[in-house]
Amino acid sequence: MGFTQLSIKGRALRYLAAREHSRLELARKLAPHEEHPGEIEAALDELQAKGYLSEERVAASLVHRRAARLGTSRLKQELQGKGLSAELVARTVGELRETEHQRALDAWRRKFGEPAATPQERAKQMRFLAGRGFAPEVIRRIVQGKFDDEE
Repeated sequence: MGFTQLSIKGRALRYLAAREHSRLELARKLAPHEEHPGEIEAALDELQAKGYLSEERVAASLVHRRAARLGTSRLKQELQGKGLSAELVARTVGELRETEHQRALDAWRRKFGEPAATPQERAKQMRFLAGRGFAPEVIRRIVQGKFDDEE
């Protein structure tokens, strides 16, 4: 049975079977298939009432998949892009900040493993960490060789 014969609810369940999706993501994916106004909202309301849609699970899934490689600011952007509530995003970001130094250090160690010998190498390491959304003060400490994981 292909996607062409599936109802809106069937499509939504198929998307949810692959991975957690936020309400906003599902609405975007289902929009081209809506035949009657309000059909998507009704299906999403039903799925949410039955517990198939959960903002908390979406946030936890994203953090689980991406936190080892990305900094707090980048993860915050991704959470907001999924249309999650501001309160949930703030709570998740607060938890991520507690582990940011260790996550940045792990990412740095996987990529470089040793302190930079030249200013060019130091700049490259800083750009690498900044591009992944780690905080500037965390980047500075790691690139300067301050690895005190136990703060």
